[in-house]
Amino acid sequence: MTKEISAKEVELYLLKNTDFFLTRESIVSELNFKHSPGKAESLLERQVRKLRNEQKDLLDSLSVFLSNASENEDLFSKSKALVLKVVTAEDEDALIQLMPKSLKKIFDVDAAYLKFFTNSEMNSLEERTGMNFSVGETKYGSFANEKIQILFGDDSIKSVVISVFKNKNKIGLLLIGSKDKTRYLGDEDTTFIEFIRDIAEAKLKTFPA
Repeated sequence: MTKEISAKEVELYLLKNTDFFLTRESIVSELNFKHSPGKAESLLERQVRKLRNEQKDLLDSLSVFLSNASENEDLFSKSKALVLKVVTAEDEDALIQLMPKSLKKIFDVDAAYLKFFTNSEMNSLEERTGMNFSVGETKYGSFANEKIQILFGDDSIKSVVISVFKNKNKIGLLLIGSKDKTRYLGDEDTTFIEFIRDIAEAKLKTFPA
């Protein structure tokens, strides 16, 4: 039968081993200390408070990490499905039809287009929209209805993503739109959209001119 340790024995042990808590800070953060109102905070109390704050920060960081990991896993799975669809395209026309449909189905976007313009057509588009489309650029945001109407031909689209790339002697636009005005606010990471654009660009290069 295990002998029950008395409070006195614990006290004597700690007095003989004053460095006991140096390597056991997590225990200190779980202890309760009496604090008398009006008196200055003791060094030990400050240390306990510091450890508890650090512990909370670590738990918060872990929670965010796990949440991001789950989101990234979902994004990877959807990206894989899209790539497998894109590689099946047999020609440029097939890709122009297939990619927007896949984006809408796999990523649940409200509108998606893959459009190509000659230099003169692009100059005209820039003049009509008052926007500049530079190769390699990605734009996010909620633009004026007139601009969205020109690009999407749909008044219900409220926020958009526009990614620009080069396709042989033409300029390509990957257009993604949402009916939610807050979905694409302009502060998103562009890496994923550019990844999708680069997939399309790479596949297009495999087709004859």
